Amino acid sequence: METKEILNLVTEACDDKRAENIVALNMEGISLIADYFVICEGSNERQVQAIAKGIQSTLEEHDLEVNRIEGMDHARWVLVDLGDIVCHVFHKDERDYYNLERLWGDAPYVSLQIGSEE
Repeated sequence: METKEILNLVTEACDDKRAENIVALNMEGISLIADYFVICEGSNERQVQAIAKGIQSTLEEHDLEVNRIEGMDHARWVLVDLGDIVCHVFHKDERDYYNLERLWGDAPYVSLQIGSEE
C-alpha cells in the first residue's frame, strides 16, 4: 500500500474517533524521522487513547503494522510510529503547549479528504 493511502487511512481513523483539528504535514526533505506527520487532538485522556487504538486497529484491518506506540499510560501526547508516518495524538492542552505546527513551520500541509465518500 502506498504511503498516501496509509495517510488517508490514518486520518480517517482519527476522524472516526472524533479527533479534532486533524492536520498532516509533508516532512519529506525536512525531517529524517518520517515522510508525514499527522497531528490531532482529543478533549480528554480517554479520547486520546481511543484515537491511538483506533489508528492501530484500522491498520491491523488492512494487514499493516504499527512499529511502536508511546505515551498511552498518561495519554497527554501519544505517538504512533508507522514508519513513514508518525501520528501525534495530543490532549488539547498539550497540543497548544508543544505547537508542533509552528515548530515544523517549514513543512507544507497536506490536503485531506476526511469523511468524503469516494
